[in-house]
Amino acid sequence: MPDNAAMSERTRIVREPQRAVYDREVIYKILDQGFVCHVGFTADGQTYVIPTMYARVGDAIYFHGSAASRMLRGAASAFNVCVTVTLADGLVLARSVFNHSMNYRSVVALGNALIVDEPDEKLEALRAFTEKILPGRWSDARQPNEKELKATSILRLPLDEVSAKVRVGGVEDDAEDYALKVWAGIVPLRLVADAPVRDERCDAGIATPPYAENFRSLS
Repeated sequence: MPDNAAMSERTRIVREPQRAVYDREVIYKILDQGFVCHVGFTADGQTYVIPTMYARVGDAIYFHGSAASRMLRGAASAFNVCVTVTLADGLVLARSVFNHSMNYRSVVALGNALIVDEPDEKLEALRAFTEKILPGRWSDARQPNEKELKATSILRLPLDEVSAKVRVGGVEDDAEDYALKVWAGIVPLRLVADAPVRDERCDAGIATPPYAENFRSLS
């Protein structure tokens, strides 16, 4: 995909087009770093936006929910969705309120989400969810059983229509405002994990696995 061309008119960035990113490598890096996506859809004439976990596998993202959820109730084999992922990188404090901003990276993907029925693909998606959160956890924990697989619906959205929008850099004030005696700058943001907390019913003789013990900075 060309770096400077939108995949479709629907995913072309219109507002602040200088922040548009259409490069798959950058888009996939944002998706791989995020943990939660928001899925927008319409059901019974009402629009909903639902947060859920997801994982990218190749040129598609998988997300899941309860088989009895509103999102999937009455759905056929595929339905129209808008999926977004946003990473907040910093608060941009300008000299004027109007020019305050945020450094961020966001992705919007559009298309028809396909309900995954094939057991092996569903299991692979669940493995991808688990390994995305903590690499190595899938082989430690109990695998999903048949009842659990039936209770979970997995959807696949091919990344055929996707774009990113990125804001980086410092304060952008109006020329006359640079003389104001107001502090300006950036407050960097990053997601940080605290030390693992052992479940009260977890055998004290079981050592905390390295993937949990060493899981600190998520930036």
